[in-house]
Amino acid sequence: MKKSAIILLLLVGIGVFVVMSSVQDASTYESFQVAAENPEKDYHIVGKLVFPERMVYDPKVDANYFEFWLQDQKGEVSKVILHEGKPVDFDRNAQAQIVVVGNMSDGFFDADQMLTKCPSKYEDEKKANLKK
Repeated sequence: MKKSAIILLLLVGIGVFVVMSSVQDASTYESFQVAAENPEKDYHIVGKLVFPERMVYDPKVDANYFEFWLQDQKGEVSKVILHEGKPVDFDRNAQAQIVVVGNMSDGFFDADQMLTKCPSKYEDEKKANLKK
């Protein structure tokens, strides 16, 4: 066998290994219940803000601690602790869908990332629904 063929096979094998290992670590969209059953795995949870009066964020104490309550798409509610600052327009987007990324830990969802819909998109969608 030629050296180039051996090198090509090795590269293909390494590529397959990298893809397979990254697929196993990839987080998936689930509910709080599934995340609680598998606390060692990261999940994306899609939901809406509930209990807005119970949000905790004090940048003077810890700018990377934001606590709020989220209801997932199956209706289950859980406290979420985000290890980032509170997004600027979070209160304005309270009715928009929120995606948190992390895992369950000691009865709450421990998030290291949050994705929200852009406020302008939310306003445009709201206006479109009013015209219907």
